Amino acid sequence: MLTGVTDGIFCCLLGAPPNAVGPLESVESSDGYTFVEVKPGRVLRVKHAGPAPVPTPPPSSLPDTAQGDRSGLVHCQRRITVYRNGRLLVENLGRAPRADLLHGQNGSGEPPASLEVELADSAGSDGHSGTGSTGSGSAGRRRRARRPKRTIHIDCEKRITSCKGAQADVVLFFIHGVGGSLAIWKEQLDFFVRLGYEVVAPDLAGHGASSAPQVAAAYTFYALAEDMRAIFKRYAKKRNVLIGHSYGVSFCTFLAHEYPDLVHKVIMINGGGPTALEPSFCSIFNMPTCVLHCLSPCLAWSFLKAGFARQGAKEKQLLKEGNAFNVSSFVLRAMMSGQYWPEGDEVYHAELTVPVLLVHGMHDKFVPVEEDQRMAELIDEGSHMVMLECPETVNTLLHEFLLWEPEPLPKALPAPLPVAPEENK
Repeated sequence: MLTGVTDGIFCCLLGAPPNAVGPLESVESSDGYTFVEVKPGRVLRVKHAGPAPVPTPPPSSLPDTAQGDRSGLVHCQRRITVYRNGRLLVENLGRAPRADLLHGQNGSGEPPASLEVELADSAGSDGHSGTGSTGSGSAGRRRRARRPKRTIHIDCEKRITSCKGAQADVVLFFIHGVGGSLAIWKEQLDFFVRLGYEVVAPDLAGHGASSAPQVAAAYTFYALAEDMRAIFKRYAKKRNVLIGHSYGVSFCTFLAHEYPDLVHKVIMINGGGPTALEPSFCSIFNMPTCVLHCLSPCLAWSFLKAGFARQGAKEKQLLKEGNAFNVSSFVLRAMMSGQYWPEGDEVYHAELTVPVLLVHGMHDKFVPVEEDQRMAELIDEGSHMVMLECPETVNTLLHEFLLWEPEPLPKALPAPLPVAPEENK
């Protein structure tokens, strides 16, 4: 604690945070790490591991639409209507989605044909929340239907197949959140590499061993998203699975929206509701960098209390080994104030056409479980850092989702042959 206060005083006097990480040259190390220069002077550390390269299998063995079967074929027909009073209506226009597509989370057996919510930035005149105002009466619904702000139609067909280890066209991308590093994925990376998967896990700028520019603009959502785009384009193959934690979920959403033909599945761990990002002006992270540095021991203790369901010696060791919340005060402040992404609202999320698995720790104090509990796989023993607390459970859920494949669509029945009318005798 005394060291943190002393460093904070020097930070205030010198006007710069201590122990700033300088840019690194692009190199490949012998321990499986690669340093990728995503733009001049901006270098990210990436963990890239997997089985030895194997020849591409013949087309007959690849899950492709050219084979003529209908296994894993999903036809997505959706209409998204945004009304002027802030309502969002999502309607499934095609054949009712199968229960296996929803992974059985709602427990009702029959998936809804439409979903109506209130946009996060709406200041509804009736003063009700989104879920509480859906049953406002037929007159209100007719009034909304007459004044749509915009309507988006989605009509696409995708083939969703089982992603097995050692398949040459499958890559798993792991993206951490604020204050973490690729080390938080250690249990998952080791598990899936043993199963034969190719994995890619980057350190965000300013985190882990990546370079840490001393410019706040380097940590906006858009700057970090472009970093993830560069990493994705470098390592992506035919079927790519995105796994994100906390803030990393937003980058997975961004990539899935930008590259719908390359992103095969998405897994969101403790990511919260599908709302636009906007920084809080009443946050402790708006304090001067030197003050945050003085408070860093208290922030680390608070993170331990809120990020883990238990606060024993094991959790403290996990926090230390995972490098969670181990970033400079300048980077932490810039990351929190740079979380501005108005485009990533409910409509943006509703436009996704890839299967999504939601995983949430029941005791998460950072992201309220109420935002995900109707759809997520809930882990009773976990909190925000659920992949560190319950690695076996998380690995099992992720692997089952990778192997999951929707039931084949029924083949269309041939049209009956016309019957000639009998002649009158």
